[in-house]
Amino acid sequence: MGRKWNNIKEKKASKDANTSRIYAKFGREIYVAAKQGEPDPESNQALKVVLERAKTYSVPKTIVDRAIEKAKGGSEENYDELRYEGFGPNGSMVIVDTLTNNVNRTASDVRAAFSKNGGNMGVNGSVSYMFDETAVIGVEGKSADEVLEILMEADVDARDILEEEDAVIVYAEPDQFHAVQEAFKAAGITEFTVAEITMLAQNDVTLPEEAQTKFEKLIDALDDLEDVQQVYHNVDLGE
Repeated sequence: MGRKWNNIKEKKASKDANTSRIYAKFGREIYVAAKQGEPDPESNQALKVVLERAKTYSVPKTIVDRAIEKAKGGSEENYDELRYEGFGPNGSMVIVDTLTNNVNRTASDVRAAFSKNGGNMGVNGSVSYMFDETAVIGVEGKSADEVLEILMEADVDARDILEEEDAVIVYAEPDQFHAVQEAFKAAGITEFTVAEITMLAQNDVTLPEEAQTKFEKLIDALDDLEDVQQVYHNVDLGE
């Protein structure tokens, strides 16, 4: 089914080195989700997803509250959700999700990051067909069999359940994100190592060392852009 979550090291590792950047990105995402619907996660599913993700990144409550209050206050700040697709070194595939208040700036910045690091932008749909939108929820302290039993009792379907390092990771359809979490909560599990709706590559590629170094610079350059929220790719970066 594509890549195991715990093989995607840079996803979680980046939060430790760049907490202020991660918090700023979450602040923007929470604001946008709260502004697009009700500023209450119980009646706004998009906001609920973002807040669950924020917990796994230990985003401070002050940042969450500030973003929601900003949305409640009727801020006129508007953002567009845009997705860019492209190719890195050796034909590797990259998807870039952005929230921007200046489309021209963002398009230019993303294009420059690709071109300066051995890649090039593609058209919409040029790589996304090789990825699957997937809900990913991780728990600790349970075996894969125990997790399967919890989900079966709650009548919740999963694509896959894998033991990865110290956690059990559930892969499910995006619309099952909350159902999986509710099944765990009913079983007394309230903490998650990961809680994301993400894009997982159907197949990994391994790059030669020189190309991988260039690819990692491309991903770093994209991640460093203020308007970029998420970067997905199909490269196995190894340990």
